[in-house]
Amino acid sequence: MGIKDRFNNIIHSGASAPSPVTPAEVSTDTGIKNHFKNLFNRGTDTPPALKSADLSSVEEEFREISKKLEHERKTREGIGKFLKHPLKVLLEKPVNILAVCIPLALIVFVGGFIFCVRSYGMNVLFNSTVVDDFAVFAVLIAIVPLAILDLKEQLRVSSLENGLPNFFRDLAGMNDSGMTLPNAVHLVAAAEYGTLTPHIRKLDNEMSWGIGFVEALYRFDKSLGTPLADRSVDLIAKASKAGGDVSEVLRAAAKDTYEVVNLQQERSNNMMIYVVIVLVSFAVFLFVIAILVTSFLTTMATAGATAVASGAKGFGGTIDIFIYKRLFSHAAMLQGFFSGLVAGQMGEARFISGLKYSAIMLLIAWVTFRFFI
Repeated sequence: MGIKDRFNNIIHSGASAPSPVTPAEVSTDTGIKNHFKNLFNRGTDTPPALKSADLSSVEEEFREISKKLEHERKTREGIGKFLKHPLKVLLEKPVNILAVCIPLALIVFVGGFIFCVRSYGMNVLFNSTVVDDFAVFAVLIAIVPLAILDLKEQLRVSSLENGLPNFFRDLAGMNDSGMTLPNAVHLVAAAEYGTLTPHIRKLDNEMSWGIGFVEALYRFDKSLGTPLADRSVDLIAKASKAGGDVSEVLRAAAKDTYEVVNLQQERSNNMMIYVVIVLVSFAVFLFVIAILVTSFLTTMATAGATAVASGAKGFGGTIDIFIYKRLFSHAAMLQGFFSGLVAGQMGEARFISGLKYSAIMLLIAWVTFRFFI
């Protein structure tokens, strides 16, 4: 009302001097100016500076968060991960179990060796096979857990890779019918693909929670952890990012995985005969040694002892059958161990996969010479 009255006075009084401004009018004018100033300059005012106490609190909170993140990072890799989840780290890869098996095997062998020497003296190394027994037990402790875990891992990988071609083929067919990839995965997840089924359902659940198809696909690949899945998933993810015909890529991935799985099975079937030959050759070697020790060496030892007793010369003297048995037992055990590695390399192109054969043949050789020869 103050501004309106002033303008009315000016209009009606002509050139007469304006009426004096009251303090209320000045307050009203100032409020209007400040209102328009704030309206047009909104967001340009500088926020008040933080006080030193507030700044110190923010820095302390930032350092605390950084420390927690660093601690969490350390617990996910290296020694920190092992200390937090030792069993999980040991079973994550078959080779990791050697971190426990090798020290345990050394403890068994060294402990047994020291016990035998302290109890029976150094002659036990030449007059008894107890030290050999501890050596065999130590080798079995070192290789049997690795062989079991490796066999389990290979069965898992084989089962997963056998289901990949059908999964990719069904996904391509549904994508051709007009479905989006997330909808196709959701429909495929209701089918049965053996060991692969839980991973497909996990992929469907992650996409239903809002995770993108490419990111969920990479997580799917990481959960599988097979070389064939790595190659196929990377191809599909890149094609999806590029925006091409994903159904053709899926069909190509299905064909590729199918061919790789078939080639692996065909190679395994063709090389199985050579694995059998290696095992049979070890059995023949063991049989020949058993016949040699029980028949020929026993006869020669008896004849030598008779000749020495009668005073005859030139026959060769007394034959120590224990030395020959021990020598042949060492030969059979070494033959069994390394024949198993050769069988694994020939049959599956991985010498580690031959450790199961090595453990079996080493145990057979030890039992044969300790209880039957």
